[in-house]
Amino acid sequence: MEILLDGKLLAEKMDAEFALRVEKIRKNGLPVKLTAILVGNDPASETYVRMKGKRCNKLGMGSETINLPEETTQQQLLELIDKLNKDKETTGILTQLPLPKHINEQTILEAIDPSKDVDCFHPYNVGRLSIGSPVFLPATPAGIIALLERYGAILAGKRAVVIGRSNIVGKPVSMLLLSKKLHSHCLPLKNGRSSRCCKGRRYCGCGSWQGRDGQG
Repeated sequence: MEILLDGKLLAEKMDAEFALRVEKIRKNGLPVKLTAILVGNDPASETYVRMKGKRCNKLGMGSETINLPEETTQQQLLELIDKLNKDKETTGILTQLPLPKHINEQTILEAIDPSKDVDCFHPYNVGRLSIGSPVFLPATPAGIIALLERYGAILAGKRAVVIGRSNIVGKPVSMLLLSKKLHSHCLPLKNGRSSRCCKGRRYCGCGSWQGRDGQG
């Protein structure tokens, strides 16, 4: 029997659950605030950050967006992140990607305090995710798993194909599936095996991020 996985409806239900959790945390006198850093004025990045801010407000969380000019140096960005790492009111830090070409993205991501790395990009958090003991869950991969589980999909013992092995979606999805005792294949987007491997698979997901270097 075919089942429609309604992500929008599920998101509304989960928002209500998260709002209650946020309310409970704030009643205990603890801060809940996401600070997003946007360098430059990439239209897509501006849209993503704006949507994240609206979602925070909907859930009752504090939110702040720090807009920096395109010419911001790597050192200036590192100094800002260090300041936010030490800020007790900021509980989550998000640096919107991609960054300008003159800034090393990995250096920036590794500068964020792992306990505030809500994107789960820091090597510490990636390592915790790989052993099934995450501090944070990467948003899109976690959403995929939640969508399957909330609709009653039994993942243990199944096989899945993940098309795309980016650090942002593909690899984390594969790791989360493994933690659910599901055997997964993670294949690059540009690979003739992808369509063949998907044939007959019950679950097949596509996770890609087109980077500046053209790699997904």
